[in-house]
Amino acid sequence: MEEEERIITPEVQAAETGFDVSLRPKTLGEFIGQPKIKENLDIFLRAAKQRGEPCEHVMLYGPPGLGKTTLAHVIANEMEAHIKITSGPALERVGDLAAILTNLEEGDILFIDEIHRMNRNIEEVLYPAMEDYALDIVIGKGPTARTLRLDLKRFTLIGATTRISLISGPLRDRFGSVFHLDFYGHDEMSAIVRRTASLLEVPIEDSPARLIASRARRTPRIANRLLKRVRDYAQVKGTGVLDEPTVNLALQALEIDPRGLDETDRRVLRYLIEKFNGGPIGLNTLAAALNEEVATLEDVIEPFLLQEGFLNRTPRGRLATDQAYRHLGFEIPKRDNQPPLSV
Repeated sequence: MEEEERIITPEVQAAETGFDVSLRPKTLGEFIGQPKIKENLDIFLRAAKQRGEPCEHVMLYGPPGLGKTTLAHVIANEMEAHIKITSGPALERVGDLAAILTNLEEGDILFIDEIHRMNRNIEEVLYPAMEDYALDIVIGKGPTARTLRLDLKRFTLIGATTRISLISGPLRDRFGSVFHLDFYGHDEMSAIVRRTASLLEVPIEDSPARLIASRARRTPRIANRLLKRVRDYAQVKGTGVLDEPTVNLALQALEIDPRGLDETDRRVLRYLIEKFNGGPIGLNTLAAALNEEVATLEDVIEPFLLQEGFLNRTPRGRLATDQAYRHLGFEIPKRDNQPPLSV
C-alpha cells in the first residue's frame, strides 16, 4: 500500500489543502495543545509588539501534522503581520530567495517549510539576512568580482522542519527561539475533534469524539481527516448523526483499529512475527520482504509503532514487542530475560 493511500498518514494530501486551511485556528487562544510553546510564544510576541519590533526568528520542528504551519500563521496574526510562504525545495537558486527577501516589508514574516531541504548555497545567503537584515550579492566573476550589500526591511523568518538533525549548526544558531512540537494528549485530541466538528457544523457528543480522537495517532491533521471520512460515512450509510455506533462502524470500514493501527501497520507486524519469528531483522531485509521502500518504512510506518511500543530497534535489527503479539492475537514467545538494547 502506498503512503498517499493511507488515511492515517500525517502528511497533508493534495485534495485536502483547502480543507486544512479553513480549520486552522487564528490566534494562540484558539490553538489547542502545546501549552508550553503557547506560553512562551505569548510572552515574546507581546514583548515584541510592545517594543514595536518584529519578533525573533523562530524554528518549529516535530513530526508532520502537529501544527507547524498553523503556528506560523498564528504568529503572523498575533503580530498583525503579512506572511509570505515558500519551502526549501522551491528555492532552487539564490535569486529565488533574493527576490523574496527584497520584496518583504517592515515586520513581514517569511515562512520556509521543509527548511532542512534548502540548498546550502541558498542557506548562506540567509545568514546576513537574518543577522544584519542585509543581502550580499556578488557581481561579476574572478578577480573583478565585487560584493554589493543591499539593506533589507526588518523581517521575521519562521522555519519548519521534521528533521532538525539535518539543519546545519550555523543556521540553527541564528534562530532566537526553537520550539519542538510533540504529540498531543487524548483530551487535547478530543477537544480538537469537537472544535473541527463545530466548524463543520456536525453535531457530535463527547463519546464519539473520543473514539475518533483515539484512532488519530495523537495528530490533529489525522483527526480532522478521520472526522471528515466519518461524516461522509454517516451521511451515506446512516442518518447523518455521528453517534457512537455509527462512528464505530465507520472506523471499522476504514480498517483502523482501537490503537490507531491500519492494515499497513498490522501487515508489518504480522510479517515480522510470522516470517521472522518476531525478529530481530534488519531494516533492508524487512523492507524487501514487504515490498516497501526503506525510507517509507523508516520515516512513515516505524515512528508510530515505536512510539506506541509495538516495535523495538535493537543493534541487530527490528524486534516485535510482547504488546505487538498481544494486539494481533499471537502467543508471546519465551525470550531471554535481558531486554534488547534500543538504538
